[in-house]
Amino acid sequence: MNLKIALFGIAREIVGQSSLEVSAPEGQSVQGLLEGLREQYPALGRLSSLAVAVNNEYAPDDVALSERDEIALIPPVSGG
Repeated sequence: MNLKIALFGIAREIVGQSSLEVSAPEGQSVQGLLEGLREQYPALGRLSSLAVAVNNEYAPDDVALSERDEIALIPPVSGG
């Protein structure tokens, strides 16, 4: 299946674009997706945290993904 992922903040800078399309096996989990992205983009693994939102809600690692999901990588944010 093909997954479309929106990237924000430093994740967008690391990948070099605002969205990404990746191929994944059916039923890929959020954790599996992150592992694959960290292999392809090692700098993502150096972030202190990286949240994944699926269909506009933060998703735990065990959530299974589908092609119709809206997926976003949300890195840590700072501000004051």
